[in-house]
Order: sequence, then C-alpha cells, then structure tokens
Amino acid sequence: MRQWRSMRAGLTSLSSAFVTRDFYCPNLSIPKIRPIPNPNFSNNRTPIRSISAMATAFDSEKARFKIALCQLSVTADKERNIAHARKAIEDAAGKGAQLVVLPEIWNSPYSNDSFPVYAEDIDAGSDASPSTAMLSEAARRLQITIIGGSIPERCGDRLYNTCCVFGKDGKLRAKHRKIHLFDIDIPGKITFMESKTLTAGENPTIVDTDVGRIGIGICYDIRFQELAMVYAARGAHLLCYPGAFNMTTGPLHWELLQRARAADNQLYVATCSPARDTSAGYTAWGHSTLVGPFGEVLATTEHEETIIIAEIDYSLIELRRQSIPDKQANYVGWVHHEVQAQRVIIRILRQCQLVQRRATLVHHSNEHRQVLSISIIRGLMAKAVAKDMVRVPIRCRVRDKGLVKYKDEDGDSVVRLD
Repeated sequence: MRQWRSMRAGLTSLSSAFVTRDFYCPNLSIPKIRPIPNPNFSNNRTPIRSISAMATAFDSEKARFKIALCQLSVTADKERNIAHARKAIEDAAGKGAQLVVLPEIWNSPYSNDSFPVYAEDIDAGSDASPSTAMLSEAARRLQITIIGGSIPERCGDRLYNTCCVFGKDGKLRAKHRKIHLFDIDIPGKITFMESKTLTAGENPTIVDTDVGRIGIGICYDIRFQELAMVYAARGAHLLCYPGAFNMTTGPLHWELLQRARAADNQLYVATCSPARDTSAGYTAWGHSTLVGPFGEVLATTEHEETIIIAEIDYSLIELRRQSIPDKQANYVGWVHHEVQAQRVIIRILRQCQLVQRRATLVHHSNEHRQVLSISIIRGLMAKAVAKDMVRVPIRCRVRDKGLVKYKDEDGDSVVRLD
C-alpha cells in the first residue's frame, strides 16, 4: 500500500504535467491525439526546460563545438586496435575536437566467432577491460568527451554489444547495450545473426555531457524511430549511432536513416563506421556522417580510414524548429493514425520494460465513438516516472496478457507490473 501511495504521488505530477482529456472521433476515423505539455515537467521531479530552451541554454562558446568521427581500420590484433584508436583520439583532440566518436566494434573483428574472444568485463575495469581503460585515460588527459563506439562486453555468462561514454574527468558517464540486435537474412546478399552470441540490451540511454545531452544507439538501433522519439522527448541535442552497416544495406539505408532521424526530431545525428576492409569476413560500408537538424548532411566521407572534423551549433536547433515547427517541446509528437499510435505506445513501453512483449493495446467503443482513455495507462506512467523514462501522453487500454489488474481508489482499473 505504501508503494502504491508513492505511485499515486507520481500520478499527481503526471496530471499537472499534461492537461489531459478523452478525445473522441467517429468510428474508424483517424483519432486526434493532442497532449498539452507543461515545459517545467521532468520525470525526475526536477524542473527542466524544453528542448528549444535547452538548445539555447548553452552560452555561445558551449553551443558551438567540434565533433570528430574516427572511421578506423580494425584488425585481428586487439592491442594494435587499442593503440590505433588512442592515436586517432589524440589526433582528433589536437584538431580541436571536444567530442570524439569511435565506430561500432572497433577493438575486434565483427563476427560471432570473435565476440566471445575479444569481450571485456567493463564493470571490472582496469586489466579486465583495456579498451575502456584507454578511453577513460584519454578523455581525462585530453579533457574531451568520448563516445566510445562499441566493444563486445562480457557480463556473467552473457555478451553484449556495448557503447561507453566518458566525460572530461575520465569517468564513465553512461553505458548503452545495443537494444535491437542485427539479425537479418537477405537471400543471395547477406545473413548475419548477432543473437547467436549477443544478448539484447533493455534500456534506452541518454546522457548529459559537457557537450550537451546525447542519446545513444548502436547500428541497428537507428532503424527504430521510436527510440529516437524517446531521446528527443527527453531533451537530447544530439543522437550518436556507432554503426557498421554492410555493403547491402549501407548503400540503401545508411544515409537515409540518419537524415530521417534528424528530420523527424529536428536535432543532430552523428554516425561512425569502421573503415572498409574487403578482406574481412564482414565488410563495412563506411561513410561516417554528421547530419544537421534540417536533415542536411553536414559532413561525410567515403570508405577509407579517416577522421572527420565538423562543427555542431546547438543554436541552429531552435532556429530550425522555428522555421518548421513540427515538433513540440518535451513530449512525443502528434500521432495521426490509430495503428501507428498503438505501435508507438507499446514499443516505448517495451523499451521502458513496462509491458511484456505479448501485451497489446486496444481501444473500446462507446456509442459508435472511439475513446483513448487515460485511466488504464496511469499505472504504467507511474512506473515510467520511477524509471526516469518518457511518459506517453496518450490514453489507452492494455489487454490483460498475464499482467495483474486491480482497481485504484477512484475505481479505475490499473495495470500493476510487479
């Protein structure tokens, strides 16, 4: 009961954050979903400003900085890969970069056979993780922020594809485990199943750094617009995706997806790929890129090893949003189709680990009108508050698929997830 009372306290904050009501529309028509945000609202109960305000909150010096995308060649020699990455980081810092991004799986060949061999215990640190020890030392010595690409991580009996973020003090600021594993089978082209050796991560990762608030994804994560929406809703200025697209999907989708995520959310997107090695078992596409909040390519390269140095100016985020105001400040934007609305909600709740994979969202009908109701989702919202996740300001019902239902003091049926 004490726990439920604390949850209800969270719901009080929720009701003040979003002035909500039921939205009706004729049956089978497109529902009008319109949350009304409070720009002072934050999941962690501390006031935050909207994305626009945050973008302009940096002074003129901090709002503009140089980013380095280190497109590195990767070999089977782990010690060489670490030393080579250190040299690239030093070169990038010497050119004025305050944020350095490394590629996906930069310390190991990209293969299921190599992941267990090259995996490191990041939490143990030091000798157990020479790759991250180097990143920490370099960040502290050079006084820069490092998005450490990704390396195979060993945690107990599981392996993850993990990105570590280090601040200027050399401390680990965040650790993102790839959520969407690269399991594809294109007949006659490419077949790769990361799930044969790797375990999927469970949580979105957003981190405050000296160069802004950054959302982290790894390679295949970029295909899921809902993850980027979560980051945008949480006030990210920049999305970083270390990735190793291949020679089939790279030409088709690599730039397309980056520009889509940037244009969708009107923020910066940076990707960093390994350099192409045609003799390797897996051939990367390369073409590391920085995309601006208009979806414009600001800097890119071909497939050879190189370091891209480009400038980011967060003040342009506000300018772009004023020019084309298709996003609101601090919530997931308009959802204009019933099926899409269900997909967006359920995926975000799954990302937050608030529903089981088989849980589905349904509407109920009343006098030939469809209703999106707030009552059922409030329990999930309270859990989202506790997990510091984005709230989905949409009313909906959750079909009971093994979840526990009970009624709150107002008589509303709420889903409890123990």
